[in-house]
Amino acid sequence: MNRRKFLSYIGCGCCGYLLNSCATAPITDRRQLKIIPEAKLNAQAAQIYEKIKKKEKLSKDSKTLNSIREIGKKMEDSISEYFYQSKMDDPTINFDWEYILIENKKVRNAWCMPGGKIAVYTGILDVTKNINGLAAVMGHEIAHAVAKHSVERASRSALINTGTQLIDIFSGGKLSQVNRATGMNTIGLLSQLGIMNPFNRKQESEADYLGMIFSSLSGFDIRETPKIWERMKEFNKGKAPPEFMSTHPSADNRIKKINDWTNKIILDYPPIIKS
Repeated sequence: MNRRKFLSYIGCGCCGYLLNSCATAPITDRRQLKIIPEAKLNAQAAQIYEKIKKKEKLSKDSKTLNSIREIGKKMEDSISEYFYQSKMDDPTINFDWEYILIENKKVRNAWCMPGGKIAVYTGILDVTKNINGLAAVMGHEIAHAVAKHSVERASRSALINTGTQLIDIFSGGKLSQVNRATGMNTIGLLSQLGIMNPFNRKQESEADYLGMIFSSLSGFDIRETPKIWERMKEFNKGKAPPEFMSTHPSADNRIKKINDWTNKIILDYPPIIKS
């Protein structure tokens, strides 16, 4: 089989596969590519979560952990109820929710793995300050899982890796030659800066938006959200990298968008009442 015919078959096959793998993010309706099974990522995440629980020092602050669980339960219920009332598929139907508080004052972070496995580090509590602030951070992290961002990133990475390998093969190994000549993964770096970083920033912005919606639906005051990023800016003391090199939007851009969204979200997504 000649090279042109082979590429034609590969292209047609990939197009058919991609068309069947397209989906949309909940609420925002942004088009998504999902070629990695969600169940596979959820299972892997659950295993990693168990290892983290054994490796990290878990906080004994039961009061804060209970607050985290209470916020999480409100969001679990309001998210499911919102999709039920909207007559849409519940993206959390297969989640096995779990919450831990990790004792580490140096880490100002929280995360939610695929499938609803959540961790909050004690360092972020200096930024959140109160229940509404904590709900804003948790809403953002939960939004990543609800919108299947990990599935999307894994799918896109797999597609880029496959595409890069095919190009290298049919260019006679020119990409590999560039990497050897520069002593670095030049193509990977360009993909990161030109494709993955902008894409990840789009996901982060979407998680900001959806997180505010989930917080509002759960009865929390989302007017606290921009204050978190003001405090985060103070903690970072201007050490954040330029936005184009980062997977996250700049704090200033986040604050502006959050302020633009706040009133509309409060009006369009009031605390949900079970039917």
